[in-house]
Amino acid sequence: MNHFFETLRIQRWDDHRYYHHSRINQSLHFISAMSFIVAYVYLFIDPVISGLIGWLVSMVTRQAGHFFFEPKDYDEVNQATNEHKEFIKVGYNIKRKIVLMSIWAAVPLAIYLEPTIFSWAVPEEDQGNFIRMVGFYWLALGVAGLLFRVAQLIIQDNVVVAFSWAFKIITDPFHDLVLYAKSPVYLLQGQLIDPMEHVQANGVDAT
Repeated sequence: MNHFFETLRIQRWDDHRYYHHSRINQSLHFISAMSFIVAYVYLFIDPVISGLIGWLVSMVTRQAGHFFFEPKDYDEVNQATNEHKEFIKVGYNIKRKIVLMSIWAAVPLAIYLEPTIFSWAVPEEDQGNFIRMVGFYWLALGVAGLLFRVAQLIIQDNVVVAFSWAFKIITDPFHDLVLYAKSPVYLLQGQLIDPMEHVQANGVDAT
């Protein structure tokens, strides 16, 4: 268990110091965290609504921060190129995210064009309801995306890395809510980039 939690700690530290320099990105992660927690609650109330919230609000805000606002130039704080960071990323790097988000965007189009084909797995009361069918398949996509990467990491690395990453992803909303709570305040003060003084104080290789 010690190895598991140490691996988890390193993954969280690397995720923050490598991929969350932009205050806009951090603020969007704060919004994403709040909406993900709402989506988690709805898992026990209406899983379809959970899928809609998770993808339309949580994932859109989260990934928009990475795609559009996170710096892609040389990382002076960590002395690393963007290419290096993308290569060593444990979870979904930009290339993998493009594939995942492309599937996400294709789901509503596929259901709209061929609703009968996609209705077989949907609960009977939701069949024929376009929005609820989309929410159902988006929820399934989220679960599939998580399990697929876990399987890849087991083959690529080991079980500890894979399951610590899965635990990190599931608990990220609670962690991000605390970590980036002050980011909107810094952003409103005009600070677009986190100076990452805590990273520099610990050293770029601190894990």
